[in-house]
Amino acid sequence: MSAPIDHQLMETVRELGSILGETIEAQLGKGWLDRIETIRKHGRSASQGDEKAGQELQTLFATLDDADLLTVGRAFAQFLNLANIAEQEFNSSLPSEDPLDQLSDKLKQHNLAGKTFQQALSQLRIDLVLTAHPTEVTRRTLIHKYSELAHCLATIHGYSLTDTERAELLKRISALICQAWHTEEIRSVRPTPVDEAQWGFSVIENSLWDAVPQFLREMDEKFRTQFDQSMPLDACPVRFSSWMGGDRDGNPFVTAKVTEQVLLRARKRAARLFFNDTNRLQVELSMSCGTAELMEAAEHDREPYRKILRTLRDRLEETHDGIDDYLQGRSANPQRWIATQEELLAPLLLCYRSLCETGLQRIADAELLDTIRRAYCFGIHLLKLDVRQHSERHGQVLSELTRYLGIGDYLSWSEEDKQSFLLRELASRRPLLPRNWQPSEDVQEVLDTCSVVASQSQDGFGIYIISMASQPSDVLAVQLLLQEAGITWPMPVAPLFETLDDLNNAAEVTTKLLDIDWYRGYIQGRQYVMIGYSDSAKDAGALAAGWGQYQSQEKLVALADSRGIELTLFHGRGGTIGRGGLPAHAAILSQPPGSLKGGFRVTEQGETIRYKFGMSALANRSLKLYASAILEAILLPPPAPKTEWRHLMNEMASRGCDNYRQVVRQDANFVPYFRAATPEEELGKLPLGSRPSKRKPDGGVESLRAIPWIFAWAQNRLVLPSWLGVMKAVDHALDGDKKQKVLEEMISDWPFFKTRLSMLDMVFAKADPRISAEYDKRLVPEPLQYFGKALREELAQSQALIFKLMKQSSALEQDPQGRESMQIRAAYLEPLHLLQIELLDRIRKSEQDNPTLERAMMVAIAGIAVGMRNTG
Repeated sequence: MSAPIDHQLMETVRELGSILGETIEAQLGKGWLDRIETIRKHGRSASQGDEKAGQELQTLFATLDDADLLTVGRAFAQFLNLANIAEQEFNSSLPSEDPLDQLSDKLKQHNLAGKTFQQALSQLRIDLVLTAHPTEVTRRTLIHKYSELAHCLATIHGYSLTDTERAELLKRISALICQAWHTEEIRSVRPTPVDEAQWGFSVIENSLWDAVPQFLREMDEKFRTQFDQSMPLDACPVRFSSWMGGDRDGNPFVTAKVTEQVLLRARKRAARLFFNDTNRLQVELSMSCGTAELMEAAEHDREPYRKILRTLRDRLEETHDGIDDYLQGRSANPQRWIATQEELLAPLLLCYRSLCETGLQRIADAELLDTIRRAYCFGIHLLKLDVRQHSERHGQVLSELTRYLGIGDYLSWSEEDKQSFLLRELASRRPLLPRNWQPSEDVQEVLDTCSVVASQSQDGFGIYIISMASQPSDVLAVQLLLQEAGITWPMPVAPLFETLDDLNNAAEVTTKLLDIDWYRGYIQGRQYVMIGYSDSAKDAGALAAGWGQYQSQEKLVALADSRGIELTLFHGRGGTIGRGGLPAHAAILSQPPGSLKGGFRVTEQGETIRYKFGMSALANRSLKLYASAILEAILLPPPAPKTEWRHLMNEMASRGCDNYRQVVRQDANFVPYFRAATPEEELGKLPLGSRPSKRKPDGGVESLRAIPWIFAWAQNRLVLPSWLGVMKAVDHALDGDKKQKVLEEMISDWPFFKTRLSMLDMVFAKADPRISAEYDKRLVPEPLQYFGKALREELAQSQALIFKLMKQSSALEQDPQGRESMQIRAAYLEPLHLLQIELLDRIRKSEQDNPTLERAMMVAIAGIAVGMRNTG
């Protein structure tokens, strides 16, 4: 059953498509425009089940030459981009209830006192960690054009315009679409880690810089009105961190030099942004009366505020230009740069106090307050850079060192011996690293990274994450290496528990860490632990991974409570269900009770950053969603699972894991089928993020990163990692009236379980067994085709069971907006899938490289990714 599509949205999509058509006609002629229109109509019919239309498209594509296929791919990828922009702008302008108002209503129903709310508000800490390495397929130059286009649409739809004004805006829209069509949509080379970091800075500058103070203003106003609770001046409930330029796990391009450069570029961007703010403020704050404190600081200037702010502005300019000189290899004097938060905040707070004390609070609480809020949120470093490295790399350093010192091989020692050595050296006052030691290149790089961290300000860094941490020595090793580098501040070190076994052992490993006296003193009452979603799902399937993550968090929360430790759980979620991706509100409210007391830290990756934070209005709403959900979870925590829920969940998770691994791990035909039925190998040629697509170039599925693993299955519309084995396990649990009653109670009363079923409903709406069958028919050898048939049968049975449990007759009945979104894209996605099948067939039969086919394949992959809205 199809949803009625909003008339304005559909009209906008048509108008943008029509302009693109005119652009294509202007370049290639009417014949091409007619061909594109024919393909679009056939695509729409085929997406609605017309087999003949689909066959006609396949026949047409088989007759086109390689260059023509590239043109078709480019056209439909652009159609999907324009549809996305239209929908994003439409959604941002929809009248919807404010999440903070919804929270207030809910809290009033539960008669929560203002004091209780104040305690929860003081615990509100949101740390959004921007990551660019996954699958942002769109070039930055095109992102800029699309942002401009969205702004034009918002102006047309949000304001009463004259005919002339509207005509001018339509000309601008036409020019932007024409620019996009004549721009290379695929990068010629992979972005560098510095490129990725610059993109992250641009998200802050273009969207979050305005959204954060607006969000804080609105939150302050609502909570003051409804709970008589004001936000303190230094309140910083949201802050931003980054992995761009700091995540070196499996990425040889992130070096110590890159990390240093990214830190400096972030400071340079922050200096420019605060320079702009301060310059505007010194124009506005022309008042002459001030406190004695201000007048003395301004040397009794007739315009004291301007005097103070101009001095700050000039120092910001000197900082920006000085960093630029340093980066360009020119002489620079870092001693003259603004080096601390205090140097930025002190002049701003001085002006604020003076305005308030002289009766000008209305002026103080306008632009000046916004700048102060930004200073607390972003600071002189713009965001905090995390460092991530694989545990093996630290072990390699210590192994090489101990062999050089003649005391054995660290890697061959028992865990007890490793800890004894590490703790002895951590307590020692003498240097451990020999003066004349010449380590290997890989070891030197780890040491250089530690030196960069030690030489920089604590305010510039977030936490140090250890991938594949499995023992306390993995954490102690990092602390020893940082100490040897001369660090003077306690950098938080977080173990990352990724596989199902690691998650199950997380509480035990953390207990052993907290049993170490030296370690407890080091952490000063606060522990970070990162929970991996991507690799655990790839390892054990979505159901077992989700339950493993939940139980691991429960045990860690209980451990922290018993030891009096403040625990911050860091959620390594991706954009898709297979990587832990859930809508923010649902994800937070499905967390175990008590897991948010130490704050909420989560990765925001690739394309999801644009969808949530790419426009100020969207960013403001996203921040409100996070804040309202976390406050609700703290004040009205979800129920802990009942004993019978746990028993049934354990049974389903175990069976789901077996179901998943039986297909992915134990069937020898799975890997050949996977590589035939998806463009997995071709994905490696797409210059997405800066990281290689595999940890080991010659490895199999086990070495494939979770991101391209998800990406590949989204391309052929099986979206297999998100659902494989899950509903078969649930179906088995329905055997018997008693179990069925427990299951119904879990759906009704347990947010964790209900959310997972709701997300599977969304997954099944994106899955399309009909399209998957077309990939198999053309690309999979006949002896392996049984594999896809069996998977599609399980998909159909799983979807039918979801409908039964959720009491639905079709997908996304409870999310009409989501269903409408998929309908808009269907007519454009269908041709791209059939085009990709033709391209894969040609590429695999070709005996030599064909640049035109390769580029057409990249365009098709990127177009499908855009149409699916989340890739990895």
